[in-house]
Amino acid sequence: MASLKSSGFSGFLGDKGLRTVGKNYQSIFFIIFTIAMMAGINARLVYLQIVEGPKLRQKAEANRIRTILKQPERGNIFDRNGKLLATTRYPRSVYLWPMAHKKPSWSVVSSRLEQVLKISKEEMEEKLDQAGPDATNFVRIARDLNEAKVTAIKEYENELSGVEIHTEAVRYYPHGKAIAHVIGYTRELTQEQLKKKKQEGYKLGDVIGQMGVEKAYEKLLRGEWGGQQVEVDSKDRPIRVLGEKQARAGNDIHLTIDLDLQTAAEKALTFPKGAIVAIDPNNGAVLVLVSHPTFDPNIFSKQQLTQKDWESVQGKNHPLVNRALSAFPPASTFKIITTTAGLESGKFSPGTVLQTYGSLTIGGVTFGEWNHAGFGPLGFPKAMAMSSDTFFYQIGKGVGGPTLIEWTRKYGFGKKTGIELTDEESKGLVPDDKWKRKAWKIPWTVGDTINMSIGQGALQVSPLQAAIMFSVPANGGYRVKPHLLKDHEESKKWRESLNMKPSTIGILRDGLRKVVTEGTGKRLNVPSIAPTSGKSGTAEAGVGRPNHTWFGAYAPADKPEIVVVAFGENSGGHGGSDCGPIVLQVLEEYFHKKNPSKYKKFEP
Repeated sequence: MASLKSSGFSGFLGDKGLRTVGKNYQSIFFIIFTIAMMAGINARLVYLQIVEGPKLRQKAEANRIRTILKQPERGNIFDRNGKLLATTRYPRSVYLWPMAHKKPSWSVVSSRLEQVLKISKEEMEEKLDQAGPDATNFVRIARDLNEAKVTAIKEYENELSGVEIHTEAVRYYPHGKAIAHVIGYTRELTQEQLKKKKQEGYKLGDVIGQMGVEKAYEKLLRGEWGGQQVEVDSKDRPIRVLGEKQARAGNDIHLTIDLDLQTAAEKALTFPKGAIVAIDPNNGAVLVLVSHPTFDPNIFSKQQLTQKDWESVQGKNHPLVNRALSAFPPASTFKIITTTAGLESGKFSPGTVLQTYGSLTIGGVTFGEWNHAGFGPLGFPKAMAMSSDTFFYQIGKGVGGPTLIEWTRKYGFGKKTGIELTDEESKGLVPDDKWKRKAWKIPWTVGDTINMSIGQGALQVSPLQAAIMFSVPANGGYRVKPHLLKDHEESKKWRESLNMKPSTIGILRDGLRKVVTEGTGKRLNVPSIAPTSGKSGTAEAGVGRPNHTWFGAYAPADKPEIVVVAFGENSGGHGGSDCGPIVLQVLEEYFHKKNPSKYKKFEP
């Protein structure tokens, strides 16, 4: 007011007038201030409604709406006759809602869950962190609850806000170890797998096929997630279902495997390490695929594996390794290919007769006969029956390394067979000059060809590849593609002709039949099975290590419909005496099942 006086307004307005003007200024300032405040509030409201509105509404919705995911039921797996190999059971599991566990109450919840479930707080927090604090779907922290744990959680439900129990689909294998390497197993996604699979719709806590058919046909078996959107109150209690999408179950699949034959083979294979393969030589359908040691795939359906569980799958003999698809030296079974190369090259005729010896010295190296004496003069069929090494040394030397290697590859060795279990399959090894120079820094020699001619040296073949080799003479000269899916039409129709002379097929079939009637496979010359053809093999496994043993066979000899190969890793002994009886048991099961009145199993 002093300033008004000094400016001359005092005389003009008087003291009363000055007081009136002062009051008006105060009113104007208050009005302006009020308008400014209202404008600020309105601007903030506009910003919150228009700019931040969608985000805030989303947060509000997230606080009152839960997404309850419904896991799809995985497709069942059946054998060729409709017998169940893999299915689903429905245990109860514990789930947490991440948004409900950011409060101080988490310390109470986590402590109680630690006590009841025997799961560490750190482990639970890790799963919640992976899901993210704003996740609106449940996160599983424990599965397969027993009644005691279910009861305990219900008793403490007042302390366990945001903790729920739901049933879920868990894989179950009713035949356990008997078919483990075929079916494989499922297991929760690892962190690395989740990163790769997120774009395919996989979620935290999802399970995936990790091995065998479960992995090979994951897309068919998996199905599609469903779920519910549920509105909840402030205490997380459901009020109503807002929407629902039904989960779509995965597809059932039928395999070519014969469960009865598989079980019989599993029992017949008594070696600590070994394999049995049986296929249809006409279309490649896999009837049996057994590997020892085996494992129980059901243990992988557990939330946590015990030390005993890990030991059962990671033992010194490596139970998870599928030996039916692993590679080893094929020994004398390979004489099928040496015979083929000899006859198809034109270097030897079907009527060839060669003298056999106790040993032969070639290229300055002495190569012995397995009986250390020789068998006198032999033709191809009799040499196959007696499994004469010195006969086939001469055949190998006569055709030469390149021709022998060429026919080895034509039979499919040195590459994967095309079976669906590609990640577990070895392609084996067909050595040649290029490989030897790279691996050993020395060139191929005639001695390498001699070793290869009887299935030794660096040559490596899987039991499945050996079964395909036996299929060639059995079906008249075709290489087939092995497959496990019964309706795999592409594989069933795939047959590659090796363009072999009819006379070569005839010599092979004559020789393989004589193995059983006159030679190293006489144990299979019995009335409990159809007339059978086959070949034994005994492979050196290195200094001081027991031999590997083989026996492969097909039957009936005149019109083959099954090939069986048995393999013993470091089993010692000889192929005919050790693996022959195993093949016999599998064939007995096959023919007895087909015609029980005609083929009666031998009972020791």
